[in-house]
Amino acid sequence: MDGCRHRYKYRLALVHEDRCVLRYDNERGKGDHKHIDDIETPVTFVDLATLFADFHRDIETWRRAHGHTDDSR
Repeated sequence: MDGCRHRYKYRLALVHEDRCVLRYDNERGKGDHKHIDDIETPVTFVDLATLFADFHRDIETWRRAHGHTDDSR
């Protein structure tokens, strides 16, 4: 995979009110990165468990920052 040092292809997304507000992916040519709102930053892929843990941490951070603190998800 171009830009990646692993064999996985992924796209993880949090969509709120029909808008993607958080996405982790490894788009061809860009490698591993994340989008939070309109900001794109690289991520370091360690393994799948770490990827999922980081994604869920960012979901909780986004939810708290936007006033979504209940468990009704």
